Amino acid sequence: MSAPLALSFPLFPPSASSLAPRVDHVFFTLVGVTVLLVAALTAVNLYFLIHYRRGSSAPRPPLQVNPNHVEAAWIAATTVIFLGFYFWGAHLYIFEERPPGHALEIQVTARQWMWDIRHENGRREFNELHVPLGEDVRLVMSSEDVIHSFFVPAFRLKQDIVPGKVVSSWFHATKTGTFHLFCGQYCGTAHSAMVGDVIVMPPAQYAKWLTVGNSQESVAVRGRHLFERYSCAGCHDQPAAVHAPPLGGLYGSLVPITGGGFVRADEFYIRDHILRPGRVPIVAGYENVMPSFQNVIPESDLLDLIAYIKSLPAETSGTAKPPAISPP
Repeated sequence: MSAPLALSFPLFPPSASSLAPRVDHVFFTLVGVTVLLVAALTAVNLYFLIHYRRGSSAPRPPLQVNPNHVEAAWIAATTVIFLGFYFWGAHLYIFEERPPGHALEIQVTARQWMWDIRHENGRREFNELHVPLGEDVRLVMSSEDVIHSFFVPAFRLKQDIVPGKVVSSWFHATKTGTFHLFCGQYCGTAHSAMVGDVIVMPPAQYAKWLTVGNSQESVAVRGRHLFERYSCAGCHDQPAAVHAPPLGGLYGSLVPITGGGFVRADEFYIRDHILRPGRVPIVAGYENVMPSFQNVIPESDLLDLIAYIKSLPAETSGTAKPPAISPP
């Protein structure tokens, strides 16, 4: 006997993250208010169509209400209601765009037509994302070719990944299990095949999975090797012959720029300085002598370089030694 239709074709994905109930509350409240509004307007229209139809004996005295007052009240009421939804949605958006501090970071590189995923200790997987239950997870994502979109319906998570940018998103899984991962943006002929799974595991099981069978270097250690391979160390390690800014403690700090003002050194700022140093504000006290690495460094290497720079504490000041992170 086949399964009931409701079980075979669920109308709504499961709720498996801390964000999902918040999104559902906004969605269902908006749907409920819309249904009530449409039902009320439909009832009023039907009443007037039937009660005041041609030939009916219903009284038709002169209108006793100022129509301008009715119109003003209607506009004011609907404006207040839907502005309330706007601010509710904006508050949710801000919550979604601000990952908690010290979240577990995982790199995601999107390319036609697969997800290339790497964990902090170097463990690599394709079209699968293993994460621990009950922990904040921040995804640092970039695309190697076209626009992709990281979409996990059970988490109510959808983040567009635009070429030339580093973007991030985060979630907090609340249920163990396997959940569908899709590309939510048409990205070419095999777009429909760009699917995968997010596998939520108990923390102890995830820690075991993370280390068993992994022979890769951590992303920060690999980033240090790339830092030397691309000759970044020749200028940014201190002391150096070239007068270049030290990178220790750079990530997350406010950087003074030429001409006055400050910019926040996030992933996008670091990426732009690597690929397009002449098109971004120059650090105060330094000259624009850095060469461009546009079309030289692939996306996966770029994420590793950024991870290495992020790992540098202020006291290292970009010294030649890599951070105290060793592969398992």
